[in-house]
Amino acid sequence: PALAFGPYRLVEIVPGSRVALEPNPTWTGEKPHFKRITVRIIENTAALEANLLSGSVDYVLGELGLSLDQAIAFEKRHGARYNVVYKPALIWEHIDVNLSNPLLADRRVRQAMLLAIDRKAISEKLFEGKQPVAHGGISELDPMFSPAARQYAYDPAAARKLLDEAGFATMRNNVRQNAAGERLSVELGTTAGNRVRELVAQVIQSQLRQVGIEVRINAEPPRVFFEAMNRRSYGGLGMYAWVQRPQGVPRSSLHSKEIPTAENGWSGQNYSGYANPQMDKALDDAERELDFDRRRAYFAEIQRLAADDLPALPLFFRVDPFVIPKPLKGVTPTGTLNSSTLWIERWRWETP
Repeated sequence: PALAFGPYRLVEIVPGSRVALEPNPTWTGEKPHFKRITVRIIENTAALEANLLSGSVDYVLGELGLSLDQAIAFEKRHGARYNVVYKPALIWEHIDVNLSNPLLADRRVRQAMLLAIDRKAISEKLFEGKQPVAHGGISELDPMFSPAARQYAYDPAAARKLLDEAGFATMRNNVRQNAAGERLSVELGTTAGNRVRELVAQVIQSQLRQVGIEVRINAEPPRVFFEAMNRRSYGGLGMYAWVQRPQGVPRSSLHSKEIPTAENGWSGQNYSGYANPQMDKALDDAERELDFDRRRAYFAEIQRLAADDLPALPLFFRVDPFVIPKPLKGVTPTGTLNSSTLWIERWRWETP
C-alpha cells in the first residue's frame, strides 16, 4: 500500500477501471465506517446510470457524474430510492465578447445584450430552475463575492433604449443598424456536441432577435472553437465554461497583459481583449494583498468594473448533481471542485 495520511489508503489501482481504498491504520481521526471503498471509472453517462440501477455502483459523485438534465430525469424516475442533491459549483457558463469587433466595442451594446437575455427563464425551462443565474465570474459561495456589483435583470425595454443610445436606432428587416448602415449582426460560437449548450444558444439567439440583434450560431468541435478563442479570431461572441478558484484572482481572463497575441505566443486567456487600467491595478493589488478585508475590497472593485464593462456576459453557475442512495449518510457536497471525498470518514450506511 502507498503512503497515506487520510482516513483511507490506496490498496489497489487498476488503470482505467477502478481504485480501491481501505481504512488507514495510522489515521488518528474519526474511525471510518467502511471496510473497503471502490471507486469505479465509467466514462459513458448512460453506462453509469445503468450501473447505478443494477447496484454495481452505489453513489455517483457530482463533479464527474451525470449531466444536469440526466440527473433531473433520473430523480423523477427513481426518487424513491435516491436523494439527488443539486449543488451550485464554481464553473460558470458565460459568453466572451470580442472587443476588437467594432459592433461590440461600445459597452452599452454589451449591457443591452445581457438585459435582453432572460437567464432566469432559460434556467427554469431547460434546468427546472436548478441552475442559478450568474452575475459575474465569482460565485456567491466564494467569500470574495461582492453583492454590490451591478446585476442585470431581464429588461428588454431598457435593452432597446441602450441600443438606441449606442447608435443602433434604425431597424431594417428586423435587424438594427447604425448611421453607417452596419447591421448589428454577430456570430455566437460555441462547442459542438453539447446538446444543452446548443439549446441555450438557440434561446439566446431568439431573445436577442426580439431587440433587433441578429445572432448567427456557429457550433464547432472544441479544438477548433478554442483555437479561434485563443487567437481572438472568433466572430464576436464565444460561449463556454470557466472554472474560478475559490478566492482566486481572475487575472488570466481580465488583465490587459493576458491578452493573447502573436507577440506573446498566444499566451493568456483574456480572449475578449479587455484592457482597463483600473482593472489592471485592482488585479495587481489583490494579488499582492494578504490582509483579508483589504483583499476583499480589491475583489469588490474587480467585480464592479467587470459588471459595468461586461467583457464577458455571465449566464449560469453550473450545478453538480450528486446521486446518493438513501441509506448512505454523511456525504457533504460543498460546491467547490473535487471535494466529494472530504469527511469521507463520516460516510456510513444506515439501513432503515
